[in-house]
Amino acid sequence: MIRKSYAKINIFLKIVGIKDDYHLLASRFVKVKNLYDTISFEKKSLPNDEFILEGRFGCETKRNTIYKIYKELKKFWEVEEFFKTYKVVVEKNIPEFAGLGGGSSNCATFLNMCNEICSLNLSLEKKIEIGKSIGSDVAFFIYGYDSANVFGVGEIVKEFKEEALDIKTFTPPIECSTPLVYKEFRKNFLNFDRGLANKLLKLNSKEILRKYKKEQLNDLFLPALKLYPKLKEYIKENYFFSGSGSTLFWY
Repeated sequence: MIRKSYAKINIFLKIVGIKDDYHLLASRFVKVKNLYDTISFEKKSLPNDEFILEGRFGCETKRNTIYKIYKELKKFWEVEEFFKTYKVVVEKNIPEFAGLGGGSSNCATFLNMCNEICSLNLSLEKKIEIGKSIGSDVAFFIYGYDSANVFGVGEIVKEFKEEALDIKTFTPPIECSTPLVYKEFRKNFLNFDRGLANKLLKLNSKEILRKYKKEQLNDLFLPALKLYPKLKEYIKENYFFSGSGSTLFWY
């Protein structure tokens, strides 16, 4: 079995509140169809009890989202038995620490693959429940929508029907720390523009990118720029900023 694990970009990302130390979002997530990892299940040379995950990752296996979701799924006998015979191989193309949701996408894709091949019959609601324990963006990728308005800490996903954009991305050689960028927002840029967020939620993505500037659309852009001033060297007039960075996109 082999599946594509797509990247996403944030057309806009507005922070509209804080609850229990979590930042509450109103955002438009859009799938990037020309940027994806591939995940495959391949037979081991010899069956064994070790969970084998192969791929070029920027973290140790125990911190990888696929390994984390596997630990959650081990409670199902079928999953544990399957991975005695099969290993997971990931071809990484989505840059890490870049605001593209690669780890969350891998997590969701792996969960969907296990549900299918091991015949777990997990409902959509159950998959969302399992996935959100691993990461806030996982729900969007479990749904598999091309475009969606996303709320809360990422667990509320509502499909947004619109014309697909030919999104192009560029990721500078700068790794942005999501926790540090959010911390900088809270410290020096705290502002909840719920009025603009409500307007953006109703517009299609092309209209949004034509009418608004990158500084208006992503509340994490200026905090990231303050923490990582070298980003300025890569930003062009028609570029927009995804997530907590560092990926830039245009269409």
